[in-house]
Amino acid sequence: MLMSTRNQVALPDPELLRRFDVPGPRYTSYPTADRFVEAFDAQAFANWLGKRGEAVGPTPLSLYVHLPFCNTVCYYCACNKVITRDHGKTVEYLAALEREADLVCALLTGERRIEQLHFGGGTPTFLSNDELRALMAMLTQRFPLAAKGEFSIEVDPRSTPPDKVRVLGELGFNRMSVGVQDFETTVQRAVNRLQSFEMTRATIDAARAAGFKSVNLDLIYGLPKQTRETFARTLDKVLAISPERIALYHYAHLPERFKPQRRINPAELPSSQEKMGIMLDAIQRLTDAGYQYIGMDHFAKSDDDLARAQNQGRLHRNFQGYSTRPDCDLIGLGVSAISKIGPTYSQNVRELEEYYDRINNGLLPTARGILLDRDDLLRRAVIMSLMCHFVVSKEAIETAHLIRFDEYFKRELTTLKQFVDEGLVELSADWISVTPKGKLLIRAIAMCFDRYLQHDERVRRYSKIV
Repeated sequence: MLMSTRNQVALPDPELLRRFDVPGPRYTSYPTADRFVEAFDAQAFANWLGKRGEAVGPTPLSLYVHLPFCNTVCYYCACNKVITRDHGKTVEYLAALEREADLVCALLTGERRIEQLHFGGGTPTFLSNDELRALMAMLTQRFPLAAKGEFSIEVDPRSTPPDKVRVLGELGFNRMSVGVQDFETTVQRAVNRLQSFEMTRATIDAARAAGFKSVNLDLIYGLPKQTRETFARTLDKVLAISPERIALYHYAHLPERFKPQRRINPAELPSSQEKMGIMLDAIQRLTDAGYQYIGMDHFAKSDDDLARAQNQGRLHRNFQGYSTRPDCDLIGLGVSAISKIGPTYSQNVRELEEYYDRINNGLLPTARGILLDRDDLLRRAVIMSLMCHFVVSKEAIETAHLIRFDEYFKRELTTLKQFVDEGLVELSADWISVTPKGKLLIRAIAMCFDRYLQHDERVRRYSKIV
C-alpha cells in the first residue's frame, strides 16, 4: 500500500477493483462525444464561430489537426486511421486541410493566436519533412503561435529518425508523445508493431537534443502474450529512458467495433487477474520511481508542468487528455476532429471521401455536435473537478452555478454512498474528496454525476475502467 498523501495513489484490494470495474467514459468531454447529435450541424458550428468574438474577455485558443495515415496497422488500435504505403495520398489531404482552415477562418471571430497545438492521428510523422514544413507554414499564417505555448505531436519512432525530430523542433514543437506500448518482441509481433528499444531511444534522445521540453511515452497493458514478468522488463527499459510523462493505457478488446482487433487471438490475451496484476505492478513501480499519479492512466515527474499544474489547481482535461493550460476554445481540423467553441462541441465527418466531398463543395465538414445546457455545464464542472483534482468544492459549484449542491445532487450523493462505504470517497458539508485508494476508480466515481447514464443502457458500449 502506498502512502496516502495528496499527490499519491494507494493500491486498493484487487477484489474491490474488480467489483467497481464497470464500463465507463473517459470524460475527455462532458457530455461525451457519443451524445453529440446531427441536429447540431455545420450551420450551428458556423454560428458559434461567428459568436466567439462576443465573449467577455479573450478566450484562449487551441488547435488540433488530425493526420490519419499510417504505414501499417497496429492490431490493438481504435483510432480513426487510413492504412496505406502510398505517401502520395497526403497531397490531397493537406490541400483539403488548407481549404478547411480557410473556411473556419472566414467565420472565426476573436483571438486567433494559438496557446496549444496538437498533431494526432493516425501517424503524424507519416508526413515527410517538407510536408510538415508546408503544413506548419499554412497553419501559422492563419493561427500564429503564442510565445511559450504548448505545441505537441504524436510520433512513431519507426517514421521519426533524428533528422525528422530536428525538423519538428525547428517548426516550433516542444512536446512529443512517443508510441511504444510494449518493448517485448513477442508482444510486438502479436500486435504487428515491431519497434526496437534502440530505435525508440534514438528518437527520444534526438528530441532532448532538439530542445523538447517534455517527452511522453505511451504504454498499453492487457495486450496478447503480456505477463507481469514481461511487462516488468518493459518498465525496466522505460525507466532507463526516464520520460517526463508516461501514459499507461488499458487495452479494451472490442473486435466487434474495431476491425483490426479481429486479428488478435483472444486466447493469447492475459487473464483479467493477470491484467490487473500488470497494472498494479506498474503503478507501484512508477510511483516508487518518483512519478506522480495525475489521474486515470497518466503519470508525470514531480517537476513536470503537468504535475505542477495539478498541484496548483490549474489542471484541465480535453480531447487530448490532461492539459496544463486554462480551458480553451478548440478548433479541430481534419477527419473526425472535434472542436469546442463556447458552450458547444462539434465533430467532423469520420470518412475520408465524405470529408473531401464536403470540403470540395465549400462546406464545413461538421457531422454532429451539441449545445450544452445549464445542467450540462454544471455537471461538467463537477466531473472535471473530480477527474483533474480528485475533489469538488461544493461552495465553488454553488457560487458559479447558483444552486444548492446537496439539494440539486441529492440522487447523485445517494449513489456515491457505495464509494463512501468502501473508503474510496469522503463526504463533508463542504467537500467531496476522493481518497488515495479511490483514485484508480475515478471514472466510476465521476459517472455518478453523469445525467446521460442514469437511464441509459449505452454504458455497455464503453470499455471497462480497469
